[in-house]
Amino acid sequence: MDVTFTATLFEWRGPAPFYWAALPAEVCDYVDAQEASYGWGAIPVHVLVGGTQWETSLLPRDGGYVLPVKKAVRVQEHVDNGDTVTFAMSVASRGGRAANGTGPTM
Repeated sequence: MDVTFTATLFEWRGPAPFYWAALPAEVCDYVDAQEASYGWGAIPVHVLVGGTQWETSLLPRDGGYVLPVKKAVRVQEHVDNGDTVTFAMSVASRGGRAANGTGPTM
């Protein structure tokens, strides 16, 4: 993983998943430098929380990015709305992950 950060989970009544973590500004700068968007500002990433790894996409929000944290991860790692969570993350290469969520396993 290329970057580690902490962020607070929050619930947003938008499209599923409903739980997100806003990336700190310095992590947004790292993400922007990777130039890895596959469209609409979405950035494919590999993420690790505790012992759980998954692939997802960052989405742009308020000049930064938010990371969706799916239910399976929250349950496995015993984290919920309002918890401060430590994330390890790498931006996936544009060819390393398809928009449908398939790609190489970690």
